[in-house]
Amino acid sequence: MSADNFLLEVKHLKKYFPVRKGLLRRVVAQIRAVDDVNLHIKEGETFGLVGESGCGKTTTGRAILRLHEPTSGEILFRSRKLATGGETYQVVDIPKVSKQQLKLLRMEMKIIFQDPYSSLDPRMTVLEIVGEPMLIHRTATGREREDRVRELLQAVGLRPDHMRRYPHEFSGGQRQRIGIARALALDPKLVVADEPVSALDVSIQAQVINLLEDLQEKFQLTYLFIAHDLSIVKHISNRVAVMYLGKIFELAATEELFSNPKHPYTEALMSAIPIPDPDYMTHRIRLEGDVPSPVNPPSGCNFHPRCQYAKEICSNNVPEYREVGQEHFVTCHFADILNLKSIQI
Repeated sequence: MSADNFLLEVKHLKKYFPVRKGLLRRVVAQIRAVDDVNLHIKEGETFGLVGESGCGKTTTGRAILRLHEPTSGEILFRSRKLATGGETYQVVDIPKVSKQQLKLLRMEMKIIFQDPYSSLDPRMTVLEIVGEPMLIHRTATGREREDRVRELLQAVGLRPDHMRRYPHEFSGGQRQRIGIARALALDPKLVVADEPVSALDVSIQAQVINLLEDLQEKFQLTYLFIAHDLSIVKHISNRVAVMYLGKIFELAATEELFSNPKHPYTEALMSAIPIPDPDYMTHRIRLEGDVPSPVNPPSGCNFHPRCQYAKEICSNNVPEYREVGQEHFVTCHFADILNLKSIQI
């Protein structure tokens, strides 16, 4: 893929956390939080990353931003801040850039955290919270900084006079709007939204999702949208990747994924989506057993102990991550022959 087709491309990304024991704290095992992830995100799109809790979604997002140092792999980003020699952009490998270059990249990549309560410093006013990135990167000070904060608060649906208040004076939805304003302070190109609505009431979730869509159009943003709610992901995403135990199991355009799933895990996740229609009967697929430990994942396909379609080859051979349709990728030995149920939401 040429650099003109993507804003971000991830190749064979791995992030292992060491397990230490004993007085000398020797490493006795590795937690494979992210295990050989491949994906690319096009400029201007919303890329959904879904999966159950503990599958490695958040770690993937943090590794992309280098909030976690990747164990191995490439994270190629089309940076405008690091462009030299009259070029409009330069493709850089994020794990290999220097600390000085990383500081410049921080202006182009931001994150919206999941918890709107713990992600805001209770000792700082909204002006200090939203304006802090401007001070760190020296993009605005004094009156100019206040004017910029005022613009951002209005953009996310808050009043300008809110900048003098503290986080405890706001509701959860308002706090998340403050977090969104902080993420937009330096005009980023890529925003990692780490389950930004999971801690909010359902009615507030819809407001925040609509806000994110409006801001994307207004500021020309690209989203990596991390979530476990497939109905929300379908609403906001252009393409979706399904993750399980540190690996991407399926990746496709949103409509293609929901109308033509190719992996049994995707089918199981879809069957759990509640449909607001009393006359619509769904066949719930209940996965047997628990999610395996990322310290000692199963041999072959990670999903085979819980898969109703598993055969002997699934326990012995690791399936190849391959393209089975136009930009439809899947990790399953039987993706070509399985007739899986789709869902309309």
